[in-house]
Amino acid sequence: MITNIRRSIVTVLAFTVLFGFLYTFAGTGVAQAFFRGQANGSLTANGSRLIGQDWSKTPCPGHLPGSCVFQGRPDNLGPYSDIGRYKGDSPVGHPGDNPLVANGVAGGSGTTNLGPRSKELLAYTKELVAYWKARGVSPTPDLVTTSASGLDPDITPQDADAEIPMVSRATGISPARLRDLVNQQTQGRPLGFLGSPFVNVLQLNEALAKLRG
Repeated sequence: MITNIRRSIVTVLAFTVLFGFLYTFAGTGVAQAFFRGQANGSLTANGSRLIGQDWSKTPCPGHLPGSCVFQGRPDNLGPYSDIGRYKGDSPVGHPGDNPLVANGVAGGSGTTNLGPRSKELLAYTKELVAYWKARGVSPTPDLVTTSASGLDPDITPQDADAEIPMVSRATGISPARLRDLVNQQTQGRPLGFLGSPFVNVLQLNEALAKLRG
């Protein structure tokens, strides 16, 4: 009996040290040595490349807010970023198709269930279209529909191209130079075959800031 108890204790301690400490430290060490950026949250000076940011309120002297930068999907944009619509976690009017509010908890990631016949979805889509039209943008479907998570940091090259007239007008940079910038920031399909080409909005705007000097 005592022998079995001793063996059990030694086994528990050995596995605790092996998998609770050594394995964890080894994994952390490998991550920091070879994947430091990813392991630390893919952070830049302006935020994380993994989480979409709200660019709609960026000051643009002489132009509508947000028009001098590229913007992401409407998860955190335009009408959806207007916290004046909400009182605490409860919508004052209606939350639309915003995953970060529509599920009842502000900031909670998740999908919504508004279908193509939803009057609420239609009203918000029209509001988003008006938001983009006021900035001289003919929005793509992605620019007026939210992502599944509500935190998408990327847009398609077509989405970025649609915003070029807005950014060009507000910054004075020619459409041709902005198009080259978008092309430079376009990333291919992961592993060469997964998904579609995409543009990280944070990285695109950081490159735009450098271009503006």
